[in-house]
Amino acid sequence: MPRPSAFPGLHSPAAGFDQPFDMLAACHDRVRRSLALLERLLPHLQAHGPDAQARDAARDVLRYFDMAAPAHHEDEERHVIPLLLGSSNAELQAAAQRMLADHHLIREGWARLAPLLRSVTEGQPVSMETLQPEAIDFVRLHHAHLDLEDTLAFPHAHQHLGHDQAAVQAMGAEMAARRGVRTAGG
Repeated sequence: MPRPSAFPGLHSPAAGFDQPFDMLAACHDRVRRSLALLERLLPHLQAHGPDAQARDAARDVLRYFDMAAPAHHEDEERHVIPLLLGSSNAELQAAAQRMLADHHLIREGWARLAPLLRSVTEGQPVSMETLQPEAIDFVRLHHAHLDLEDTLAFPHAHQHLGHDQAAVQAMGAEMAARRGVRTAGG
């Protein structure tokens, strides 16, 4: 029997724009929690249809991947990928190209998945034969993408910028400004 609170609200660790690599890592934690919520939603929908819990879960997943995820990808495209592309290391350059390709595939997958989740939020039944493979592909693509970034891309970019405090501050300030957040230095 499923727990009464099958879809608890998302809780995010605090990270500030003054430490942009911590912010990127915290975003990955939120991505993983949102993906886990999406995975839990599938069997719940199968068993209960678009009930209140399913509608709430779908809303939470939509909120994250509609709003926060695109800003996170832009952070990577502005601050991490250029460092990798500028490296003389072929593995890092290939990682940057894969990150860009993954971002494209993620946007395409989300364009297919989001309307299905919106139907759930409206209490409408969705075809599990359509939703399930789209959701599974979306989750699988993200996990491979996150692994690449966590093990190679972010450590290299952080190491490259880590000693240049002005560059790290500029990165955080730019990330905050795009989100309309005022930082201590700005």
